[in-house]
Amino acid sequence: MNRQVFVIALLTCTAAFSQHGRPDSINNERSAPSLTEQDSDVDVIVKFKGEGNLGGHRGAGFSRRHGLNVRFNHELIGSHAYTLKKSELERFAGDPDIEFIALDQEVRPTLDRSRAAVMAKAAVSRTGVDGWQVTVAVIDSGIDATSEAFTDGTSSRVIFQKSFIPNVTSTADEYGHGTHVASIVGGDGMGTNTATASYKGLAPYANLINLRVLDKNGMGKDSYVIAALSWAVANKTTYDIRIINLSLGRPVTSSYKTDPLCLAVEAAWKAGIVVVVAAGNEGRNNSAANQGYGTISSPGNDPYVITVGAAKAGSTDSRADDMPTSYSSKGPSMIDHVVKPDLLAPGNKVVALGTGSLFSGNPGNVVDATNKYMRLSGTSMAAPVVSGAIALLLDAETTLTPDQVKARLMKNAWRGFAPMATVTDAGKTYTVRNDIFSVGAGYLDIDAALANSAYRPAKSALSPVAVWNTTTKKASIVGASNVIWGDSTTPLNVIWGTNIVAGTNVIWGDNVIWGDYTNSGCNVIWGDSTIFTATSNVNGEAAGLLLNGEN
Repeated sequence: MNRQVFVIALLTCTAAFSQHGRPDSINNERSAPSLTEQDSDVDVIVKFKGEGNLGGHRGAGFSRRHGLNVRFNHELIGSHAYTLKKSELERFAGDPDIEFIALDQEVRPTLDRSRAAVMAKAAVSRTGVDGWQVTVAVIDSGIDATSEAFTDGTSSRVIFQKSFIPNVTSTADEYGHGTHVASIVGGDGMGTNTATASYKGLAPYANLINLRVLDKNGMGKDSYVIAALSWAVANKTTYDIRIINLSLGRPVTSSYKTDPLCLAVEAAWKAGIVVVVAAGNEGRNNSAANQGYGTISSPGNDPYVITVGAAKAGSTDSRADDMPTSYSSKGPSMIDHVVKPDLLAPGNKVVALGTGSLFSGNPGNVVDATNKYMRLSGTSMAAPVVSGAIALLLDAETTLTPDQVKARLMKNAWRGFAPMATVTDAGKTYTVRNDIFSVGAGYLDIDAALANSAYRPAKSALSPVAVWNTTTKKASIVGASNVIWGDSTTPLNVIWGTNIVAGTNVIWGDNVIWGDYTNSGCNVIWGDSTIFTATSNVNGEAAGLLLNGEN
C-alpha cells in the first residue's frame, strides 16, 4: 500500500462518520481532509506485518522507535492500539513494519415465544438437551450475575467475569443490555416453579462468561471487544468456551480483510469457537435509496461468523404467523458483498431479564417488575437465541466444529416465510421480502438441526459472495470450491432453498429489488460512487436494539 493511499484510507474512515452517513468511496482522494485541518487525538489500531509473535515483535520495536504508549496489545491479530495525533499519521505511513492502520471505532449494542418458534421446546422434549455445562462467552455491557436466573440452585452459572473497559473494573451491568442477552442465552426463568418460568432462555443450564466491553451508556471501542475476544481465545480450554455472542457492532468502513474486529472474530473462529453476531437494525434505512440493503454491521460482515437477523414472532407458539422484521439489517455486506445474514431468529419484543438504565428508564417495556423481566427488540436479541440453540446442539454433539455448526443450522433452517409481506409500525408501512439478503438461509430450527446428526461436512462454511452482472442485470452467488456449498453434494439451493436461489445460482434478476436499474440502489452497493454506512451519532436503541419493536 503506498503512502498516499495509506493515509487516505484511514482519513476516509473518519469521514465515514459524517452527519449524513454517506461517505465517498474508501479510495476516493477527493473525500480526504487535510492532515492538519484538526490536529486532534485519534484512537487507532496498527496492524503489523506477520501474525502472533512476529507481529508482536514488530509492534514492540515500532513503539520503542517512536516513543509510543500502547493502549492495548492485540496479540490475537498482531496489532497494537494507540492514541495518536492526526499529524503523526503520515510520518508512520512509510514504516516498513506496518501492514495498515484502522480507526479504533465505537461499537454499540445492536423470550416467551422465542423457544417455541425455533423449535427449542420440541428439541428439549425429544432429546433432553439443555445446554448442560456448555460455556457461552457474552461480550456485552456486563451481566447481573447475582440474579437467581443464572444459578443452578447452589452457585452461579456465570463462572468468570472481567471488564475490558479502561479504568473500569466492575463487571456489573449498568446499562442492562448484556443481562438481557445472557438471559436469552441461558436464563432459567428464575426457577421452574415461578410465574416467570415461561421466560426461560434457550439453554437454561449453560455456563456463562461475562466479558464487559460496553459502558453505562452502552458504548465501547473496537479495542475493548478485541481484547475480550483475545481473552476468550487464550482461556478457551480453561473454561471450555464453545460459543461467543456479540450483540453489538458498528458500520462497515473497510473490507473484512483489513477490519480489526473481523480479524479478531476470525481468529476466535479458527481457534474452535463458534462466533454469533447480530446483523444490525438498519433495514429501514433508505437514506441511500437502497431500501435498507447493504446495511449489515461489522463484524457481522465477516464470512466466517454466523450473522443473525431478527424475525417477529406472532401471537401463537406456531411459527406459521412469524415473519422477518422490517428493521433487521440486510445484505450483501458493503465493500466485499458477502451474502448476509446467515439466519433469522426471533428478535422482536423478546422477554428476558432486565436491569440497569434500560430497565429503570423504560417502564413501558417491563412485563414483570418484581422479577425484573422486560421486552426489548432488535437483532441484539435474535443473536443470543442462536447462541443458546447452539449450546443445545453442542450439548448433544460435543465434537462439532464451528463450520459444522454453521452448516447444520443453515441447512436445516425453516423456509416457510411468505415471499413478501407488509408490516405497519408507528403508522408507517414497510415491505418485508423473503430474499437471501433479508432472511439468509431461513428461520432457525434447532430441532431439525439436532435430528440431522449425520450431516457433518468437512469443508469450510464461509458465507459466499454476491456478484452483480451489469449485462444481464442479475445477481448470483459465487462460492469457492473449498467451501461446503461449493461442493456438488451440497449445492447452494440446498442451503438457501429453491424459493430464494433459482436457476444457475441467480438470487436477483430482472431488477426485482429496485425496478429500473437506473435507480441508485444498485449503484450504492455494487457501484463505485458511494458507500453507505449508518450514521455514527445514533443512540444505542437505533444501533443495537429497538425498545418498542414492531406492533
